Amino acid sequence: MITKENIISHELIGLKTEIIDSSNKEILGLKGTIIDETKSMFVIDTSIGYKKIPKNHNKWKFSIQNDDIILFGSSLCKRPFDRVRIKF
Repeated sequence: MITKENIISHELIGLKTEIIDSSNKEILGLKGTIIDETKSMFVIDTSIGYKKIPKNHNKWKFSIQNDDIILFGSSLCKRPFDRVRIKF
C-alpha cells in the first residue's frame, strides 16, 4: 500500500500527478496520469496528449487516498528499478 512515507519506493506508473512548481513556467499546473518513466523523465497522459516531462527542477503533487503528497523531482531521479528497491 502506497503511503506518504513509502511513495518513493513504489511504482509511480498509474498515479495521478500535477506539476505545482517548475523552472519552466509553461508546464506549471500540468496534470495527468503517469504512463511511463525513465531515470530522468515521466511520460504523462494529459488532456492535451502525452507529454514527456523531466523529473528534476519540478515539484510534483501525487494524490493518493484523498491525500496530497508533494515531492521534489530530485528525489525521484533514479531508474524506476533502482528506486523501487530502496527500503525506507
